[in-house]
Amino acid sequence: MDTLTPYQESLRYISNAKQTLKEAGKKDGRYADVKYVKTASATAYSGVLIALDEYLRKKEGSGFRKPKSIEDYSKRIAIQNKKLLGLLDSVYDSLHLAGYYHGTHSVKTIASGFEDALAIIEYIKE
Repeated sequence: MDTLTPYQESLRYISNAKQTLKEAGKKDGRYADVKYVKTASATAYSGVLIALDEYLRKKEGSGFRKPKSIEDYSKRIAIQNKKLLGLLDSVYDSLHLAGYYHGTHSVKTIASGFEDALAIIEYIKE
């Protein structure tokens, strides 16, 4: 397989996450099996981190070092782009905390997280 760009790799993570989410089953705006929600949320969030790393790499140049925490990401993204910071906050809350950590059953929460994840990834589209 050819080497993927960070943009392509991020989208691949989102695609894999969406496939996993299909296994969760939906009824009345709720996911039936939280195991799949947690896995899909973690995968999508990982794709976002790939995109954010690339964004920071482009902005910071040779001074780039991979962030070690969400606080580090937030601080460094805040310097570059406030709108992107808002998207990061949303994705962190919906996918990482609600989806992965707490295992939400809310279809609306996860859908919002995926929408914002894709918006973040678009920042590195070439």
